[in-house]
Amino acid sequence: MVAVEVTDRPTSAFDPINRMEVLVDPGTLRPTSPPGLGVVTAEGRTGRTSLTLFATDPRQSGGAFSPAGSLAVAQAIDRAAQAGRPVMGLWHSGGARLQDGTASLNGIGRVFRAIVAASGRIPQISLVLGPAAGGAAYGPALTDFVIIGPQGRLFVTGPDVIRRVTGESVDALTLGGPERHATNSGTAHVVGRTENDALQTGRRLVTLLSDVNRHPDWTRLQPDARMAGVLPRSPRRAYDVHPLVDLLLDEDVPPIELQPCWARSLVTMVGKVAGVTVGVVANNPLRRGGCLDSASSEKAARFVRTCDALGVPLVVLVDVPGYLPGTAQEWDGVVRRGAKLLHAFAEAVVPRVTVVTRKAYGGAFIAMNSMALGATAVFAWPTAELGVMHPAAAVAIVHKRTLAATPAELRPQLAAQLAGEYEQTVGGLPAAVGLGSVDRVISPADTRQEVMRALASAPRSRGEHSNIPL
Repeated sequence: MVAVEVTDRPTSAFDPINRMEVLVDPGTLRPTSPPGLGVVTAEGRTGRTSLTLFATDPRQSGGAFSPAGSLAVAQAIDRAAQAGRPVMGLWHSGGARLQDGTASLNGIGRVFRAIVAASGRIPQISLVLGPAAGGAAYGPALTDFVIIGPQGRLFVTGPDVIRRVTGESVDALTLGGPERHATNSGTAHVVGRTENDALQTGRRLVTLLSDVNRHPDWTRLQPDARMAGVLPRSPRRAYDVHPLVDLLLDEDVPPIELQPCWARSLVTMVGKVAGVTVGVVANNPLRRGGCLDSASSEKAARFVRTCDALGVPLVVLVDVPGYLPGTAQEWDGVVRRGAKLLHAFAEAVVPRVTVVTRKAYGGAFIAMNSMALGATAVFAWPTAELGVMHPAAAVAIVHKRTLAATPAELRPQLAAQLAGEYEQTVGGLPAAVGLGSVDRVISPADTRQEVMRALASAPRSRGEHSNIPL
């Protein structure tokens, strides 16, 4: 359940200037478009970061795009891309203005083209603060991040059209409200408790994304004995990975978790370590045992490509037993959607370090930023288990006939002996280190230092690709 606070607001609160001023430092907002377009474009600053902003004006034709308003937004995005400035768009719009017909559709198409042309070159953040329908729904979906306020409603066709065409009765909140896009569709990266919370989150996110070129000073990091305490004593017991991520990241800069209520077996987060912005990808054993599935693979793939395009280094925390089995997953496209994660990591050129904390089996071992896919470094805690599958399961297959021919009372002892031999010779942590799939075994307490030293030693780079919405 996504908790949001919905309140009635005076019309003046929908003023695009008032909304944009929350995103920038006082006195820095400078409108760049003429009045009367139904949309306002502007420039401003947040700390050291120069921004391009635009906001639809719901007080004029419900914020619908006119041809002139669309042109102003497209040109503002083009200028931002040329100057290397992030873009923040505030959406509260009914889409194309009906009285302008196809000219309005053509205008929105130009906005789409500008967003795509800037994709991967600059951060683009959308804040959906009211109803955003039709073209005004696809605009945010084309950008890197979508933040929805409590009054946000996002859908291609509204309740009235659905009722006329299909006979289905649904209200706007149920159809495209914050909770639906946070939990069902995965369209929303963040849901704001209030409109101001959504705007402040957008401001924090653009600041994090604009501070990616600082060189990490890993030498000032101290060992943290609390790291090892996150894992339960039993290797089969589930646990929440969030406390581990919190210990990895700097305490003085609150991180931002993206899509926390969708595909919950995997966590994606933006934060800082040693003052440097990083993206974190982490399996969460509390949800589906941490298994990768079709949705979590797609979630991780888009996040990895976003970080790669924007030059954000990646830290990958691995505790994954494999891919979630079952016909539902196969029919849901786990092969096709799982391949997106393989492609994303194999394509990525940003520094990216993996830490295997407990287990990494099967294809998921490869998919979670393995050395084979080009990881900068792969470390493992002493508790790590690696292989095609768990040694006991592997032995049950490889030595099936031998075990079947063994008297029942001796079978468990033989199986344990064979599993130990398998782990030492074929699979397991020692074999992975010997093969080079793991650089070395590290103490949990030294994780922050080891990760940041590896990131600091890697050349700074970023992907040269757009950020298609996977």
